[in-house]
Amino acid sequence: MEKQLFEDLVSGMNEMVAIENGTFQPKPENVHRHAIPNVKTLRNNFGMKQAEFAEVMGTSVDLVSSWEQNRRIPTGIALKLLCLLEREPELINTLRSI
Repeated sequence: MEKQLFEDLVSGMNEMVAIENGTFQPKPENVHRHAIPNVKTLRNNFGMKQAEFAEVMGTSVDLVSSWEQNRRIPTGIALKLLCLLEREPELINTLRSI
């Protein structure tokens, strides 16, 4: 590995640790946050019970409940699907028929 590339990598790791420790604040334009959909509101808008929504999402009722109570955060394909449903609510009809 090139020396400069290695030094950049180490510098980035040190910055990450400083941010985690609260000793460094990154510039606001360098912070990217993705909005997490409100699962309970989304489910209620569809008029679905947790069990129905869990089946449509391909998850367990416990996981949907955890998302709604903010004990867990949706990730991966579930997060993408929730974001799609938030933007395109009519997709729920397609998911119900699968």
